[in-house]
Amino acid sequence: MGEDLDRVPFSGIIRIRDMMYAVKDPFRLDQGDVSFDAPETVKAAMRRAVDENRSHYLQTTGVPRLLELLADKLQRVNRIPIASPDEIMVTTGGIHALYLACQALLEPGDEVLIPDPTWPPAAGNILAARARPVGCPLHEGLGWRFDLDELERCITPATRAIYVNSPHNPTGGVLHRSDIDRLAAIVIERGLWLISDEAYEDVLYDGAEHVSPASLPEMHERTISIYTFSKSYAMTGLRLGYLAARDARLRERMKKALFYTCSNVTSVVQFGGIGALEGSQDCIAVFRDELRARRDLFYAGIREHAGTVLGGDPPRGAFYAFLRINPRWQAPAGNVSQSLSWTMAEHLISRGRIGCVPGGDFGPHGEGYIRFCFARNRRELSGAIASMRDLFSGAVSIPAAS
Repeated sequence: MGEDLDRVPFSGIIRIRDMMYAVKDPFRLDQGDVSFDAPETVKAAMRRAVDENRSHYLQTTGVPRLLELLADKLQRVNRIPIASPDEIMVTTGGIHALYLACQALLEPGDEVLIPDPTWPPAAGNILAARARPVGCPLHEGLGWRFDLDELERCITPATRAIYVNSPHNPTGGVLHRSDIDRLAAIVIERGLWLISDEAYEDVLYDGAEHVSPASLPEMHERTISIYTFSKSYAMTGLRLGYLAARDARLRERMKKALFYTCSNVTSVVQFGGIGALEGSQDCIAVFRDELRARRDLFYAGIREHAGTVLGGDPPRGAFYAFLRINPRWQAPAGNVSQSLSWTMAEHLISRGRIGCVPGGDFGPHGEGYIRFCFARNRRELSGAIASMRDLFSGAVSIPAAS
């Protein structure tokens, strides 16, 4: 098994982080983290847990009160027909939930269809389970959605599951209700599983709608639904996620993987999750409104000061700008890296102090793009735009998207 991990690559984001440590006064638009603080309801609940000495072992799948609140949320908000809190387990963030799902579901040689571009840990967790990720393109011209006929053609006898992430990291694409309906039909007809990563469920703009696939008829039985507190409640560093699945045999496997990786999720953090769910939910709308304003600020700056080099429409979900790089752009003094997207990333970091992630790190269809996180504070976004203005003045015009 040890050698199998040699096949699992580290995300290029790790390399970017190392590069950023050498930059003085950087603009950290590389990290998928919000600049907001967690709401007081979370912090007060965690302080109370510390004062009440909640520092001992807990039930493996989660504090009962937290599981009850999650069951209510999934029924009421996501419309998933949860029959019991037993169908839910608490995890150390969304990435841990995905790890449990892959370890429980996949066998060596299985294939999992994933979006291309995709969040790198999606492919990494599939590889860690000794299965094979198979990329299916997302299309910029479709709002970074699948051509579902194309996706269906990617299915082979080895296909075990489809992984979807909507709203999507890195592109910000949001699947339409009709997409979810068609995906459900494919999953049921082909006897597949769906792994639905809904980390950005609350980060939507311009009338976009989030539909949980497990809410559709017959789909809770064939779906592993994955969520996190990180984005909705600004709890990225606290590492609190959860998953839901109806299949009892699969849950028993995931419970074993959960126990053997962390025994139980950190007690104080789980009580923070209880505080988040029991308290006011106003922070979700407040965060979303501010993220929309930051998105618009960033894209206005790109159009005005970097539009000759970078282009693309604002996303309808998540908090990333996934921008096309003008293929005619060349780095000064011939400083060329392994690809256009890495050349651009290294140029922005070394010359502009601007953190970013090369699109090629998200898969072959991400090459030629660059990702920025616009969830940083407005001053940092404005500083990055001003730096781009200085870097790109006089560059040639960018061609339209194909």
